[in-house]
Amino acid sequence: MSIVDAFVIIAALLLAHFARFGVTDAPSLEGAWDASYLVVGLLLAVGWWLFLGFFRSRDLKVLGAGPEEYKRVVTASLYLFGLVAIISYVFQLEVARGYVGVALPAGIIALLAGRWLLRRRLVHLRESGKSIRRVVLMGGPSAVQHLNRSLNEVPGAGYKPVAAILPGFSLDTPAGQDGLPLPVASVSKNVDEILQVLDDYHADALAMSAGVAMKTRTIRQLGWALADRRISQIMAPALTDIAGPRIHAQPVAGLSLIHVSTPRLAGTEAFLKRTFDVVSSAALLMLLLPIFLIVGLLIKVDDPGPAFFHQRRVGKRGEHFYMHKFRSMVVDAEARLERLQADNEGAGVLFKMREDPRITKLGAFIRRYSIDELPQLWNVFKGDMSLVGPRPPLPAEVAEYEDHVSRRLLVKPGITGLWQVSGRSDLSWDESVRLDLYYVENWSFVQDLMILARTLKAVVAKDGAY
Repeated sequence: MSIVDAFVIIAALLLAHFARFGVTDAPSLEGAWDASYLVVGLLLAVGWWLFLGFFRSRDLKVLGAGPEEYKRVVTASLYLFGLVAIISYVFQLEVARGYVGVALPAGIIALLAGRWLLRRRLVHLRESGKSIRRVVLMGGPSAVQHLNRSLNEVPGAGYKPVAAILPGFSLDTPAGQDGLPLPVASVSKNVDEILQVLDDYHADALAMSAGVAMKTRTIRQLGWALADRRISQIMAPALTDIAGPRIHAQPVAGLSLIHVSTPRLAGTEAFLKRTFDVVSSAALLMLLLPIFLIVGLLIKVDDPGPAFFHQRRVGKRGEHFYMHKFRSMVVDAEARLERLQADNEGAGVLFKMREDPRITKLGAFIRRYSIDELPQLWNVFKGDMSLVGPRPPLPAEVAEYEDHVSRRLLVKPGITGLWQVSGRSDLSWDESVRLDLYYVENWSFVQDLMILARTLKAVVAKDGAY
């Protein structure tokens, strides 16, 4: 990781130097000191590399899963160049703005690309059983079962549950007890017995979840013993579907108080998201205009009728709007819906059929590659929708929502979202709701960018598209 970072930084700075000054022209700084831009570039490269380490972007805890690694790379880079700007101002150093204007974006993009490639390699190794951490799970049966399932769903994170400890529960239990496909050890609350289990399974970490009825003093002694053996201690609180940035620890009177904040899409955050939506949708609409014309013409040739389909949907805070799509079904598709309800394969209140007879030949193609959804860019530009958000529901679906499901309407619906990149129509209703609520309660701009990146992969793979 360190070598890749160094190589990428040097390449980005060389690109900035040649783009700004050419191959032979290397002007010098004037003011408090005099040095060529090659020397400045070398100092900047060393500083950039050190800043990435200082912001712990190479920490093993953030590698392989989640957006935290990328956030730290971007944060370190922005802080460094902010410091360069301050130093230049204070000491009145003439630093070419074109040089910085190329170096910063080129370096960030290259660093993120390098990290992404290394992450793909690391995830592949972990999924094949290499570069993983063997974890013993400890807690109550239901908590351990949930933790085991969650870790196994993301093998790329590098945690492999190898055994479970259920302190105070039934005596030595065979594997598979309580729905756990793991060897289960029932021990007392004795630290030595817990350590023995860790030794037996060659564990690299102990993950403690809800249901561990142990005294604070015992847990502290266990933590000391784990530190001596260089075994990680992981606390997995029973707070499900809460992203890491929402959890903050605050030491008060010798206690570690855990605060769970609720992000509000307002103020600066709302302005940033809306600005990104407007600029991106406008650019895409202009870029894709020829495709709009071609697809519209092909639809009319394939099945006479309008090229676009307009349907009433429910947006933010229950406001209705008309969502636009390329027509992929016969003209009287809505009238035929009632006769097809018996063959519904959708999840919950959703209607879906893998072999829907209302879909035209061209419609099947544009749905498979999500081309039919491109007109929704106009909804985004108008403000009815966002590029990223929960799936826009029908009024009939909203009428059947349970109270907690209505929280999906706290933000604008999106063209894509966690639902889109996690299986789409193959998901159960409960899973679709869970993903949408997770997005609403854990929104971040970085997460939006990652969902957009994953959308391209989901569209190409045609996952759950029918």
